[in-house]
Amino acid sequence: MKKLGFLAIVLIGFSVQAQGPNLEKDYTAIEGKVIEWRREIHQNPELGNREFKTAEKIAKHLKSLGIEVETGVAHTGVVGILKGDLPGKVVALRADIDALPVTERNDLPYKSNVTSEFMGEKVGVMHACGHDTHTAILMGVAEVMSKNKAKIKGTVKFIFQPAEEGPPPGEEGGALLMVKERVMDSPKVDAIFGLHINSQTPVGVIRYKSGGAMAAAQTFTINVKGKQSHGSQPWSGVDPILISAKIIDGLQTIISRETELTNEAAVITVGKIKSGVRSNIIPESAEMIGTIRTLDYDMKDKLNKRMIEMVSAIAKAYGGEATCEINDATDITYNNPELVEQMLPTMKRVAGDANVQFQKAITGAEDFSYFQREAPGFFFFLGGMTPGSTESYPHHTPDFLIDDSGLLLGVRTLTEMSLDYLNSDQKPLLDIKPKG
Repeated sequence: MKKLGFLAIVLIGFSVQAQGPNLEKDYTAIEGKVIEWRREIHQNPELGNREFKTAEKIAKHLKSLGIEVETGVAHTGVVGILKGDLPGKVVALRADIDALPVTERNDLPYKSNVTSEFMGEKVGVMHACGHDTHTAILMGVAEVMSKNKAKIKGTVKFIFQPAEEGPPPGEEGGALLMVKERVMDSPKVDAIFGLHINSQTPVGVIRYKSGGAMAAAQTFTINVKGKQSHGSQPWSGVDPILISAKIIDGLQTIISRETELTNEAAVITVGKIKSGVRSNIIPESAEMIGTIRTLDYDMKDKLNKRMIEMVSAIAKAYGGEATCEINDATDITYNNPELVEQMLPTMKRVAGDANVQFQKAITGAEDFSYFQREAPGFFFFLGGMTPGSTESYPHHTPDFLIDDSGLLLGVRTLTEMSLDYLNSDQKPLLDIKPKG
């Protein structure tokens, strides 16, 4: 029934006459392979910067297609280059390949039983965010496009990226390291496309947003210094726990009273507080760590400035001292408006007008944003929930589940977008979002 439901959606999408080359036979032939690859990868997940077997599988597949392959990029990344028979622009397609330290909880025949070590602890490993589907989809795109080199005007760069969820502590990794290693050069990329499966969006549906689509993520550490004293005599000391509470309260007023939330969303969250050793001692210090999410560069700068000012001022008002250190984790996932406008007709032709839907920005983060700092990019969401289902499970949870029948639409969409972009006469876009 799942297959029939998806077939109906696909037929709706293809009721519009395709403008590009007809690859229907290639798409039909690849679906079974893509599902098989996805299930194999799902059953054998690997954590960030440790995706050795996954990378080997990808590289072997690309080489079998006659694609030029580079391995060991940003530790375990794989890059493939496919040159069309005609000269032209360069488009890059990205898939992330890492899994998460999550123990899978379901009865799937391809369920992961893999365990590993993460930050000194034994953990289960699971593709709990759908990166297995992204990898399989891009492997499918590579096979379809390799069979149609004569129809490609330009070059396609396939980027299989490790450690999107973040490298292990003390290591570099992910998109940022790939950019440092100049993956967007030689040949220089003119535009980049990426997708993310979504367990709460129905199969057959594509969702997108122009401009800021996903938030910049920053981490912060606040260190508060007080004066230790006996818990029964708080007047003889300076309580860093009290100061911490006042700081947390103050930080939320930056969001609720100083941020123009009608423009874009913003979040400041304290995720951990560490202070003290026992009930009757007022400690000398406290530490807080948390996250900041913003969708606008000016808003990001203002929040950072006000946090540093407020943390110090509040601590001083209560007789203590405090510092606030802020570090970037990912940038704003910024979909170039001109590129989005250019590619929307392709997406609608492939999926059907009604199935290509605008969505509001989300405060989740994606390191695909670092590629978008180097070239105009478009990152969109692909439905992975069984149509008509009344239950879905969020990403990063043990029950996370994706319907395989949605993968072929991902292959079709990335392939057709790439061909339409390369075969168009429009010059490469030069305007990318300022780096902030």
